[in-house]
Amino acid sequence: MINWLKVNLQYVLPKHLISRLVGGLAAAQAGSLTTGLIKLFIKQFNVDMSEAANPDPESYKTFNDFFTRELKSGARPIVADENVLVHAVDGAVSQCGPIKDDAIFQAKGHEYSLTALLGGDPSIAQPFKNGDFATIYLSPRDYHRIHMPIDGVLTDMVYVPGDLFSVNPLTAENVPGLFARNERVVAIFDTDVGKMAIVLVGATIVASIATVWAGTVTPPAGPNVVHWQYDTTGENAVTLQKGMEMGLFKLGSTIVACFEPNRVALESMQPGDVTRLGTPFASVLEQQASTTDAEA
Repeated sequence: MINWLKVNLQYVLPKHLISRLVGGLAAAQAGSLTTGLIKLFIKQFNVDMSEAANPDPESYKTFNDFFTRELKSGARPIVADENVLVHAVDGAVSQCGPIKDDAIFQAKGHEYSLTALLGGDPSIAQPFKNGDFATIYLSPRDYHRIHMPIDGVLTDMVYVPGDLFSVNPLTAENVPGLFARNERVVAIFDTDVGKMAIVLVGATIVASIATVWAGTVTPPAGPNVVHWQYDTTGENAVTLQKGMEMGLFKLGSTIVACFEPNRVALESMQPGDVTRLGTPFASVLEQQASTTDAEA
């Protein structure tokens, strides 16, 4: 009964309003109140501040400053092997596996549309059909910056308006099409393993989604899908190397990574498995690696 209430109340609550109010509080410089909230959060969620570049809770002027804290140098070594893609975030596996034509598995009894996830444009979704995906959930205690799994050149960014349901496992199991109905920002990259999509999915009280090239993308929340295309050569090209930061959440959420078919082999992962930035996420398939070496 409690779980039923947790899920179904989300359909009627003003989630955008609540999220923006919380976002305003998180951005406020409230002195001792901010410090007290940060310390309570650290205790409640068992946050490991020894990994933070700045481990002193009292030094953060806003809750957002704390929540988007950077890691200290060396806290997340990046696997250097060119044939290994690395995890983009600290989190836990929600689901992963093959994309079946246009369908991505969400949870038992639920699938959602790849095309819808990426903003509704079939031409953007086409390369990923029958490819591979991984959905990673970031809990409140996790590091909330997103990094590159592999070297990439940005080609497209899509803002997709939507709802702000929670993205925790309970909601994923009970809200149909969750990741394709929440507000999100889609980034498409050209890489040595073909196209790669990294989808930053918003959620209840996620006050902001930002990228390193565009800054804050939302808020404000817009009513329409917005598509930006980027130069892939020249001084305006956005080129990010493996392990570099590509975006962040202010208050936690989920990412979905999508790859073209027959390009990578995902590591053996099960729902609930912990992920750590910089550790092996996938390997380049032998045929793909041989082709890349020959081209070089």
